Parts: sequence; structure tokens; C-alpha cells
Amino acid sequence: MLASWAQTWQLTVSMDKCCILSIGRAQLPVTDVCIDGQTLSSVPSCRDLGVIISHNLKPAIHIAQMVTKAHQRANAILRSFVSRDVALLVRVFIVYVRPVIWSPQNVHDIEQIEQVQRGVTRRLPGLKMYSYDARLSKLNVPSLELQRLHTDSIVLQNSIHIRRCEI
Repeated sequence: MLASWAQTWQLTVSMDKCCILSIGRAQLPVTDVCIDGQTLSSVPSCRDLGVIISHNLKPAIHIAQMVTKAHQRANAILRSFVSRDVALLVRVFIVYVRPVIWSPQNVHDIEQIEQVQRGVTRRLPGLKMYSYDARLSKLNVPSLELQRLHTDSIVLQNSIHIRRCEI
């Protein structure tokens, strides 16, 4: 059906990007699903629009990958910049590393994400001896959790404001 629709509209289906993702606990009976004669593989998670979706719909796999990317970016920044100006390095971190990070609900995922900023602030010149909270205070940077709460409150405020304007 999909193959005939694609052929009618002169579109191609990228079979490398097609797969079967069963969502939920119940396992469906194993049946081969084919598109244009090619059998699709069954996977425990897949990427859709840049987000990794797992069979249980939990973001743990996606967050783990985002944390890995954030660590890689932070390490590249700290290795690449000759300048050890703390204000510059913090600004670069905020611009290039923070946008990668996801906004989770699970405590383990929150701690995993916060570890990125914790590690970067520890590696900044003259701040290694301070606690994480003291480093954030000296840098005048909020924790990632506080930053997420702030952003969420702005989104809520804007949605309430827009709603009032429409009424």
C-alpha cells in the first residue's frame, strides 16, 4: 500500500530509514512486514525527527545520547580555546552545549544532564576547589534544573498571556 502510494506520487521510500517499532509491553506476534518486497527490521528504538523513541516511550536512550554529545562538545571547547578566560568559556558553553541538552522528568536523567555542567565548571581555571553550588554562584550561572524551571515558567506565562489575548 505504501509502495503503491509512493509510486503514484513519484516518491521514493528510503528503506534504510524504515523499521518496525512496537510500543508497549505486549509483544505482537512476529510477522514480516514488507514494503516493495523488502522486509522491515524490528528495532527496540528508532530516531524520528532527531529524537530517539524507545519501545517504552521513556527518554533515557535519547538523554544518554544527548549527554554524550554535550560532553563531547564541552571537551572540544575546553581543548580548542587557548584563552582561559572564564567568562568566555562559560559563554561558549551556554551557547554551544546547553542547547543540546534535553529536559527530563526522571531524577537519574536530571542528574546525568547536570553532570555535564558540573564537569565543565570543575575544569575552569581557579574553580576546581569549590563545590558545585559555589562554582555556579561565582560564575553567576543557574543550575540546569533551575534553568529548565525558569524556561518552563516563561512558556507557561506566554501561553496564559496568549490565551487571555484570544479571549
